[in-house]
Amino acid sequence: MLYRLLTVGFVALAVMVAGPVAGGYSTKALAQAVGQIYVEGNQRVEPETVRSYMQIQPGEVATEDKVDESIKSLFQTGLFSDVQILRRGNDLVVKVEENPLINRVNFEGNSELDDAALAKEVELKERTIFTRSRVQADVQRVVALYRRSGHFAARVEPQIIRLPQNRVNLVFEIQEGVSTKIASINFIGNQAFSDYSLRSVITTGESAWWKFFSTSDNYDPDRLNYDKELLRRYYLKNGFADFRVISATAELAPDGESFYITFTVEEGPEYTVGGVAVNAGATQLDSAALGSAVTFGKGTVYDASKVDRSVEALTIEAGKAGYAFAKIAPDIKRDEVNRRLDIVFNVQEGPRVYIERIDIIGNVRTLDEVIRRELQLYEGDAYNRILVDRARRRLTALDFFSKIDFKEQPGSAPDKVVLVIQVEEKSTGTVNFSAGYSTQEGVIGSVSVSERNFLGRGQYVNLATALSFERQSVNFSFTEPYFLGRNIAAGFDAFATRTDQEQESSFTMQQVGGALRTGFRISELARLTTKYQFTHRVVDVSDPDQVSLAIRDAEGTDNISLVASTITVDDLDNPLKPSSGYRLQTTGEVAGLGGDVHYGSVDAAAYYFMPLLFDGVVLKLKATGGQIVGWNGEEVPILDRFFKGGDSLRGFQRAGIGPRMERPNTGGATDSIGGETYGIGTVETTFPLGLPQEFGLEGAVFADVGTLFNAPEKNVLDDECTDGVCNVFGKKPALRASLGAGLIWDSPFGPLRLDVAWPVVKQSYDKTELVRFSVGTRF
Repeated sequence: MLYRLLTVGFVALAVMVAGPVAGGYSTKALAQAVGQIYVEGNQRVEPETVRSYMQIQPGEVATEDKVDESIKSLFQTGLFSDVQILRRGNDLVVKVEENPLINRVNFEGNSELDDAALAKEVELKERTIFTRSRVQADVQRVVALYRRSGHFAARVEPQIIRLPQNRVNLVFEIQEGVSTKIASINFIGNQAFSDYSLRSVITTGESAWWKFFSTSDNYDPDRLNYDKELLRRYYLKNGFADFRVISATAELAPDGESFYITFTVEEGPEYTVGGVAVNAGATQLDSAALGSAVTFGKGTVYDASKVDRSVEALTIEAGKAGYAFAKIAPDIKRDEVNRRLDIVFNVQEGPRVYIERIDIIGNVRTLDEVIRRELQLYEGDAYNRILVDRARRRLTALDFFSKIDFKEQPGSAPDKVVLVIQVEEKSTGTVNFSAGYSTQEGVIGSVSVSERNFLGRGQYVNLATALSFERQSVNFSFTEPYFLGRNIAAGFDAFATRTDQEQESSFTMQQVGGALRTGFRISELARLTTKYQFTHRVVDVSDPDQVSLAIRDAEGTDNISLVASTITVDDLDNPLKPSSGYRLQTTGEVAGLGGDVHYGSVDAAAYYFMPLLFDGVVLKLKATGGQIVGWNGEEVPILDRFFKGGDSLRGFQRAGIGPRMERPNTGGATDSIGGETYGIGTVETTFPLGLPQEFGLEGAVFADVGTLFNAPEKNVLDDECTDGVCNVFGKKPALRASLGAGLIWDSPFGPLRLDVAWPVVKQSYDKTELVRFSVGTRF
């Protein structure tokens, strides 16, 4: 028994002694320093590159944490598909499996989007490293691109073709599916404006058979977000200060081929402006003087855009008065009971910050100078956010760039800022072809080639030619928008035309000439342009024995040297299809400074548009008038007088009203010889026809009234005509009037119009025309 006890005690003692000894050996082994680091499995990547990402270096202890960090670091490079770190004695072995190198990227099954557009979207290119995560990211980019083009059923499957030397071909197999159009756009909660009116505000449109050149009827979530902002701006512009878009949803139709778009809005009440005041605060500015910069007054419908423009104008006025760092903060207080808004513009002198440097990046073709001259900001100027926003708008208006970003970066001191302007250029050259038919000129066609940013200098160049049965022309124009570095546009024109007026006045005319012109803006709405023009003109008469004496006298060659000036004031809401606002234009010409023809003329036009009771109904009032007189003892040549009718006074042919002279040997036929005085007025109402908006059709009813008179020719003697007196008709004022209706189609080829007009007041010698078809916008 004692022997057994002694044996057990000895064994226990041995274990107690051996345990710490053994434990100490193991810990020492794990804590041994790394000798060398070997790399295995690499083909393209150098061993030193692999070692540079290791968190363990020779001579250091390889702990589990450092091993894990090294593996993560190597995976994050994207160079390897597998990484293992093993110990071999005192050394470490890093076994890697490299990701393949992409030999080629191809696209199959695509027809709506070409390979170039898809290749631009994906990030994986030839001779880049293949990773599955990058492939999946590119798949999502391609799918997103197809969705933006309306193909929501598009499917993209990446396929890998393995090649020798660890290379692969990457193929994106695409199933595009059908284009997913927008079947309808509806609005919920709108009362002040109809669905028809709101559809014209947003950029997204309903699908129609004739929209084969447009992508606005493709569902695009990004465009939908932009449409929400457009709706907000529209309502804020029309007095609805509490407006908000609750939701904008897109529901896919059961057939998967179209979307139903629904905007849910909350309009709120319409507000008018109560009080308007400017609070100069602690500054020394004159509040009353600043108040003149506010663009609206008490009692007007609230317009958020006018508030923004007033803030901009007040900021500029404060800057002119020495407060370059002033901040204008509008304080708007609601009177919900009376639905009025009291607006106070508080002026605060902000912290002084200066522009240390302006950096422009991304402009490969456009010169820095072209961008900088639109900024109206220079290094050392006071930084003003309003002026920066104005610069952004001016650059956008150039239409040279697809993307413009302004970034503010800290300067070398707290009161300095670096303004970085990043742009992305786009194509600025265009080639236009058109063909059509006009009752005025028959079959017409034109070709135009233009470049808005010639040689990256911001210059405009245009070459155009037009052909019809009655008119052929070639025109070349060049415009420098900043002549001699100043904000003055200058340019020149060269032209050659041939006009056949046999039907109206029994002659043909050829003109060759050129013009020098300049123009500048004299206010926010007004612009002044001037030009000098020289024209060499040749008039041919086909049969001198059967034309009026006035036309016979016009035959021959003239040189016309004239100076013209035009003032235009434009406040239209839309220059192509106005619904509100006005436009005034006056042109004066003086000819005879070195030429064969001597006359002076004034031509004026006024337009006024206003919406009527119902949505889409617009009233247009138009008045035009002119006077031309000869000087230096000369009469005004026939070719330089006013000829009216056609589009200017519907119901009558071109040159169908006004003075006319008998033609001998024709049995009473007459030639139009033009007049020196005219006045024409138009009242027109356009309205929707109740058809879907996508048809682009609207109707019009109109009344034209006017007169053209005052020809210098006198009645001739009997012996000057072979078959009787050659009388002049229409020398005195005589009123003409017509009533009519029209059909306007906003077609993919441009606005087309068909008018039917009936003369209700006319003269016996007038030439009438019942139907007129025209191409293009005329208002």
